[in-house]
Amino acid sequence: MLIFNLKEFLSAFMVLFAIIDIIGATPIVLDIQSKGRNIEAGKATIYSLIIFIAFLFVGKALLNLFGVNIESFAVAGALVIFVLAIEMIFGIEIFKNDSPSGSSTIVPIVFPLIAGAGSLTTLLSLRAEYNILNIILAILFNMGIVYIVLRKANVIERVIGKGGIYILRKFFGVILLAIAVKLFSSNLFALIDVLQK
Repeated sequence: MLIFNLKEFLSAFMVLFAIIDIIGATPIVLDIQSKGRNIEAGKATIYSLIIFIAFLFVGKALLNLFGVNIESFAVAGALVIFVLAIEMIFGIEIFKNDSPSGSSTIVPIVFPLIAGAGSLTTLLSLRAEYNILNIILAILFNMGIVYIVLRKANVIERVIGKGGIYILRKFFGVILLAIAVKLFSSNLFALIDVLQK
């Protein structure tokens, strides 16, 4: 059943916004553009949206295929979010960007920058907690922001500044850390209940 809940929508929006971290990725976007490589904002946004929506619906079926329940995946997702938060807060690199080079719109913008392993894992973790309507709305709003940032990356960097981007990364890192702990604790107990039955 599709039920809109403002609190769920805002929470899902904030989690995805922090994980995608398109504002923090502005220097990467600018660096790609400075090398003369074209980034098509519209295509990148649409491709990312398709990947997110497809994974939201097909992801659970894939888990069932491998015999993994949503609670197990949510706990695993919480650990991934935890590591991403540690990266953002302490400025260390744990996940290596080892994607093959190619078109700047698809790689590295769509994958892994926007629809990467962390954001896809987070999506299924959110599905274990929130109504699907709120998650879809959160994805759509985030894709709107992604489009604006990709189109106006140089303007955003001038307005916010490098210091502002740095502060935003740290702030959302702490939020992600708290969300990871919440996801882990709530789904761990649910997983224990499932295993005991």
